[in-house]
Amino acid sequence: ARSQKSSATWCKEFLVTVNRIISTKFIPLISMLLVVPLGCLFFCERAIAHGGVSIEDDACIMTVGTYRAHFSGYQPAIRASQEFCEDIPVASDAIIVLDFISNALRDMSIDFRIIRDVNNIGVDATYADLGSQEAIEAATVAYVAAKQYPNGNFSIDLKFDQPGSFIGILSATERTNNQTFFSVFPFSVGKSDWWTPIMWLIAVLIIGGGAGFFGLRKS
Repeated sequence: ARSQKSSATWCKEFLVTVNRIISTKFIPLISMLLVVPLGCLFFCERAIAHGGVSIEDDACIMTVGTYRAHFSGYQPAIRASQEFCEDIPVASDAIIVLDFISNALRDMSIDFRIIRDVNNIGVDATYADLGSQEAIEAATVAYVAAKQYPNGNFSIDLKFDQPGSFIGILSATERTNNQTFFSVFPFSVGKSDWWTPIMWLIAVLIIGGGAGFFGLRKS
């Protein structure tokens, strides 16, 4: 479980600390040029971002075509006011809130759906991967019919009885030409994915260690 702010901050602070220790005792300046940028680029971003929702400057942002909205998740009965980004820490009641950053979304018809990831598509899911409309409807666990939100915010109350993998789908349709934009964001409920960040961290440390080894040989 992770909040959207603490995850990105923790990643970057941890890598800076690792780099400081390594560069002080073992590796010259080259470690800083490799470990920190690569670590932040691969480990931090890939460990946090899923599909249409990503971390930008410690904020959780949903991308809908060329439009953007701020994404917030809460489990007030369990975690008070702590926010989460996408992954829901515990299988229980949850609230998802969207605040439209792009004003154009206020004039669009918005519908929102959550489906079970019945085909185990995972974090790389796109709208094309979800199959036919019939397949999407068959896997649906929550749905909010299309309507406009002129005040610029949307919220939905959810109840998850057990852990699992899900996919959220937001559709935004322009009234003038009926063009529809989609945001697809896979997420988990009550599950922790430790292996992905661990693998990226190992890769970062190997790269930094290799740089230090060759740096010391040259010096």
